[in-house]
Amino acid sequence: MINHDTSTQCILSTFSTQTVRSGRQATSSRVQRQGAHLLGTIRGHAVLPGGAFELPTRSLPGLAGCESPLKHLGISTAPKKSTLAYANANRPGELYESIFMQLLGKCQTETAAHSRRKFRFKNKLMSLDGSIIELSATMFDWAKYRQCKGAIKLHLPLDHDGYLPSFAVVTDGKYSELKVARGLCLEAGTILAIDRGYNDYVWFGQLTRDGVFFVTCMKTNTVHTTVEVCAVPEKGNVLSNKIVSLPALDKDGEKPILFRRIEYWNPDKQEILVFFTNLLHLAASTVAAIYKDRWQIELFFKALKQTAKVKSFLGASANAVKTQIWTALIAMLILKYLQTKSSFGWPLSNLAALLRQQLFIFRDLWAWLAIRRRDRQPQGNWPSSYPYR
Repeated sequence: MINHDTSTQCILSTFSTQTVRSGRQATSSRVQRQGAHLLGTIRGHAVLPGGAFELPTRSLPGLAGCESPLKHLGISTAPKKSTLAYANANRPGELYESIFMQLLGKCQTETAAHSRRKFRFKNKLMSLDGSIIELSATMFDWAKYRQCKGAIKLHLPLDHDGYLPSFAVVTDGKYSELKVARGLCLEAGTILAIDRGYNDYVWFGQLTRDGVFFVTCMKTNTVHTTVEVCAVPEKGNVLSNKIVSLPALDKDGEKPILFRRIEYWNPDKQEILVFFTNLLHLAASTVAAIYKDRWQIELFFKALKQTAKVKSFLGASANAVKTQIWTALIAMLILKYLQTKSSFGWPLSNLAALLRQQLFIFRDLWAWLAIRRRDRQPQGNWPSSYPYR
């Protein structure tokens, strides 16, 4: 038997005052038909058929609405925000980093067996980028970025076999991305796709000597010498294909390091892109496709910020922030793992939203993931807009 009063209390406990105020006029008649009345400007209160109910002000809103399932786990009340903030500040972030690395090994094994390769070459393809996460300069005084704004920077190399992060480096917002890039130890034969911000020709020369390939966009003021002009197909988007060298890297008595300069017409944005790479054996169109696939790391950062909610933190210390970022990356790995193992192609955002609804429900996860969305028919008296029971 479902207690509708308790269910209504749990639902209302997740709404903020702003939500109650903005939706009061539109929903007052509907709420009154259900037997509940909203009190205009009284913060955090609602009058229900069973009496007055006060929303917990110090508990997290999501957990506060799940007190009944929490009691089955042996937790009498929802944990306070300060409790979680203290735990994040005092537990070592290295613990969660080690869990991430162990889980990464398992996920890489699964994705390698199930993922389909986009390209014919057998080289490992990776992309590298950094993303700014803005913070309050007064609360996070250790995260130096600007005079009136704090920030941290998340540096992430993304493995394109399954689009999983290889590791993560968390620094303050002012830390240079090139410093992180120079510290990478990449295997010979790896192809690294990077944006224009990583242009460092001394580093490019070192990568070439180490047998590591890269693809990036060339800066307009780069001084280069044309060694050979290669033929381009008459039909296609490749406008120019040249073998070049950089006078700044030439040394007496040594052969110059050769690179490629490719001009490519981008029909989507109606612009010319100039690629710079040390891949001398692949087709120019393949080089352009490699750089286009670099966009996957931007999509990963977007999914991390929107799905794992890394824009708001429970603690203000550096350890608390790093702990929450590592746990967010662990959650992304679990989502990627479930997405790979599922027999139905779940979009990552839909999978995260539906799993969030099922956290306190006992069900066979693998059977649930294998069912297609259109096969999930509402049962009983549930509204047609509610997708799953």
